[in-house]
Amino acid sequence: MKVLNGRFNVERLLESVREARFRVLFCDYDGTLAPLSAERVDVRPYDGVEPILRDLSRVHGQRLVFVTGRPAACLRDLLALDPPPTIWGSHGMEELTPDGRRRTAPLDAEARHILDREASKMESALGEHRVERKPFGVAVHLRDLGPERSAQTFQDVRARWRPMTGTRGITLRPFDGGLELCAGRRTKGDAVSTALRHLDGLVAAAYLGDDMTDEDGFRAIRGRGASVLVREELRPTAADLWLKPPVELIAFLTSWREAAMSAQSWA
Repeated sequence: MKVLNGRFNVERLLESVREARFRVLFCDYDGTLAPLSAERVDVRPYDGVEPILRDLSRVHGQRLVFVTGRPAACLRDLLALDPPPTIWGSHGMEELTPDGRRRTAPLDAEARHILDREASKMESALGEHRVERKPFGVAVHLRDLGPERSAQTFQDVRARWRPMTGTRGITLRPFDGGLELCAGRRTKGDAVSTALRHLDGLVAAAYLGDDMTDEDGFRAIRGRGASVLVREELRPTAADLWLKPPVELIAFLTSWREAAMSAQSWA
């Protein structure tokens, strides 16, 4: 565990968790709560994480909000929490509420055409198992190619996709192990801002994420809560705190759970 912001203090954060009316824990999934894997279909959290999430999902005044690049319904099925949490999928472009309602941002028809075209081209070039079609994007996963080939393929795909950005709301988002062509201007930061906007009174909040797409979430929570980078190696970041998974991650989540369960809630 390493504090990256001189004004941040872990104990003060936990004290705010004990005193707050509402506690909100924002979590990315892949690379944060679960290890990065070339097998994307059934990636389970690190050992010890799931019991903590189950406990937190039942604590009065505690909210779990997952913010992921995955489609929201995909993560809901992976987590299988009861009661269900709020899930912001596709980098903030879709919201899946605990009662099952799905709200999405509008998608330009031409942008949809570009995504479908590029997905087909990437499947032909790289193989279907390395291409992930999403409601608002297409991602190529290169982690299994080896360092040299992965780096070269990344550069080739980026060179092809870069001219498409800036129009029709299309953006390019690198992530650990790949690259995603996204439609829509919403980010993970928009999900954080929206979730916090509807809470009144004293709120304790933290955002846990691992890659560059989570930096929007870190910036959005600044002044309202803590930002926590979860990854094996430190990189330039706006986060307040750096944790190495799984040991330091589980220690942090355990401390949050203990503080939340001991808190008196006025909600």
